[in-house]
Parts: sequence; structure tokens; C-alpha cells
Amino acid sequence: MWGEMLAFALVVFTSFFTLMNPIGIMPVFLKMTENLDDQERINTARKAVLTSFLALMLFAFSGNFLFDFFGISIHGLRMVGGIVFFVMGQDMLNARLASSKVRKEDVKTFVRDISITPLAIPMITGPGSITNAIILMNDANSIEMKITFVVTIIALMLLILIILSFAGRLVKFLGETANTVLMRIMGLIVMVIAIEFFIAGLKPVIQDIWNIQ
Repeated sequence: MWGEMLAFALVVFTSFFTLMNPIGIMPVFLKMTENLDDQERINTARKAVLTSFLALMLFAFSGNFLFDFFGISIHGLRMVGGIVFFVMGQDMLNARLASSKVRKEDVKTFVRDISITPLAIPMITGPGSITNAIILMNDANSIEMKITFVVTIIALMLLILIILSFAGRLVKFLGETANTVLMRIMGLIVMVIAIEFFIAGLKPVIQDIWNIQ
């Protein structure tokens, strides 16, 4: 039983870490929060991680119900997510991701806004993560496995919070040139992931249309 739970936890951790890609998120996070001080940046990371966790749990425990209730499919979500990621990746590839000048009195509103979107959704918890959460929760066929799923996600979210909290120091260590190069490389990777998301969502739709005909 313990071996099965450990194997399941490993699958959950590795799959979500790959899909969420906190290392790839880091340059975008820093660019968007470059006008905030260290504490405000950490607060933004905390809100984004908490929002991501809540969204992931929502879809994990009620994803199928929500999709059926609103009459939408995960394929449409994948396609929209792919478009969003592609535009974001293109900006990163050109090293021109937009940043916002924030007045001191507007910091709290700014932190709340960007921590929910685009940081929490769709950057941390995107279509791939949502789909993965629904599938793996369905695979968790016991209370112990479901608890394992939740605990593993909590551990992963804490790791993402640590990575984002120390992102500023890492960038200072790397320097401006290395940071720009990293952003371009990650932008290319994000664009590739975006295409994969879009195709993965489009393929079933085309197959359904073909079968109808």
C-alpha cells in the first residue's frame, strides 16, 4: 500500500512540476513584478500560489461536473490556453514582455490582479494542469490515494513559492544578459508547449467532426 502511494505521489509531483514549469515562469514573474520591492513580490507569489492551489483543487474534485454543467470541454480549454501561451511566449522570445509602472497607492490592487491572472491562471495552473488534476483524481480510487494527491500538490506549491520568492536573487546572480537569454529560451519553450496544447485540443474536435460526417 505504501509503495503504491509513493509511486502515485511521484507521478503526481513529476507530471505537475513539468506542466507548471516554475523555472520557466520565473522570468515572466520577475518581469511583471520588476517595479515591486522584495516583500511585495513575495506577497504576489503567495497569492498566486494560493490561488493556483485552490483552482487546482476545485477542478480536481469537481472538474467533470463543472464542464458538464457549463457545456464546455477540456479540448476548448486546451485551445484557448494554447493561444494565450503562444502570445506570451512570443513576447518572451522577443524579450519585450510588458511590465507595468505601479504607483505606491495601487500596489495592493496590482498584486491582487496579476496574482490571480495571468500568474495563477493560466501560467501556474493552466489547461494541462487542470486536465492532469481531473485525470489523476479519477485514478485515485481510495481515500488514502486522494490524500496523497492533495499532500503532494501542497508540497509542490510550497516548492514553487520558494522558487518565485528567491527568483530576484537568482536573476541578480545571473545578470541582465543571462536573464534576457533565459527569457528568450523559455519563450521558445512556451511557444512549443502552446502549439502542443492547441493541437491536443484541436485534434479531438476534428475527429468528432469527421465522425459526424
